[in-house]
Amino acid sequence: MWMAKKYNLIIASLFVCWLGKVNGQPKTSDSAASHISEPALDSSVKRNSSPFIIGDIFVEGNKKTKPYIIERELPFHRGDSVYLPDLVKGFEVGRQQLMNTTLFNEVIISVKAFRGYMVDVFIEVKERWYLFPIPYVKAIDRNLQEFLKQGIGVDRLNYGFKLNWNNVTGRNDKLRLWLITGYTQQIQFLYEQPYADKSLKHGYKIGFLYSSNKEINYNTIDNEQRFSDTMGGTNRWYAHLDYTYRPGLRTFNAVRLGFVREEVGDMVLEANPKYFSHNKNRILYPELSYVISHFNVDYRPYPLTGWMGEASFLKKGINKEMNMWQLAGKMTKSSLFARKAWYAWQAQGVLRYPFDQPFINQRMFGYGDMYLRGLENYVIDATASFLVRQTVRRELFNFKVPTHLKSRSHSHIPFRIYAKAYADLGYAHNPTNPENSLTNRMLYTGGAGIDVVTFYDLVIRFDYSFNQLGENGVFLRIKGDF
Repeated sequence: MWMAKKYNLIIASLFVCWLGKVNGQPKTSDSAASHISEPALDSSVKRNSSPFIIGDIFVEGNKKTKPYIIERELPFHRGDSVYLPDLVKGFEVGRQQLMNTTLFNEVIISVKAFRGYMVDVFIEVKERWYLFPIPYVKAIDRNLQEFLKQGIGVDRLNYGFKLNWNNVTGRNDKLRLWLITGYTQQIQFLYEQPYADKSLKHGYKIGFLYSSNKEINYNTIDNEQRFSDTMGGTNRWYAHLDYTYRPGLRTFNAVRLGFVREEVGDMVLEANPKYFSHNKNRILYPELSYVISHFNVDYRPYPLTGWMGEASFLKKGINKEMNMWQLAGKMTKSSLFARKAWYAWQAQGVLRYPFDQPFINQRMFGYGDMYLRGLENYVIDATASFLVRQTVRRELFNFKVPTHLKSRSHSHIPFRIYAKAYADLGYAHNPTNPENSLTNRMLYTGGAGIDVVTFYDLVIRFDYSFNQLGENGVFLRIKGDF
């Protein structure tokens, strides 16, 4: 009987080792770890053997990252009891969590050894480069199309120096120091420490921003931004302190207290009396926000399977000069429906109250990740909106290009290329300023394109889109949200 149990244990051990050798790239097709035949495995293991105990956890390749920061991302810990199928699932969850920290290029989690019913785990990581003191040049417009429309020139470029230092102390903390000139004069400082206590659940952020522009977007006319460099420009000061709380693996909470000071030239108010409330050219106000987000996806920058969501509350100002309540939500879900083919949908919504808001609080579609693919040439002001996106993707190529660097973690650059088709639907509600034609009506677009996913979470999107205005064209986005 003992020999039979020993033989079964050896077979099971080899099986888990084979399943646990998961590579560091996000999943692009069926994998053994994510498509285990659970009923068969449960019947052969759970009925005929005892659970295993997690023994030692060995980490290799972490020259900078603290081992306990890596173990923070695992769904199991030393001393836990676990059955073989659950252990294999835990390996894949842990790999995804570690990749989503953006600390590593590759992650492998596997069984190191069995000691009776004790199992030791081995984690191998390839760390990214964390320090980037680089010169900075970037167009100031919302997207490439807007930059081309406004006219190519150095006067619409920001340039300067950016210091991005990730994983400063090995605890996944971040330091940002930007010194920018050109179109915008900007000084920005940010330090983020997500794990400030021994429990690795509580953290903080502290930030400061000063920016000054000679040119100002003073209004929206015919669904387009209108700029002027003869109205005195704008100055903005912003400081904030955040408290962050992460109780488990996938849910994040953040509370922010900020203070804002903005000033524009008198001529801005002559051109647009609603730029600020009550015809003032200088405002000072506090803001308070709360954000809760949940991530259960294979790869956050370009999710193919799983879901992620976010809900937020924002209060800007406490008097008549600035008074806005905002509720917002966003959810994305992606799933595999055929070999190397995925379907994804995303829904977003924003509500601001009261509806009668100054111009600076009405920016909606065309800013940040609130846009319809095919309407990138336009902006739509509103105080309430919703947006639904649907996308079908098919992997075309998955390959690696050698760098010929003598670096264990940067010996090659991975590329994944996808073909896609999509359709978007949206609505922007603006009862107080309905003069632009794209407000207060259903909006819909569609198209097809190519996505390129590569090193350091870089996503390049080439879209050929159509919209309800009868327009079509090619649009380029780099490191978009969806």
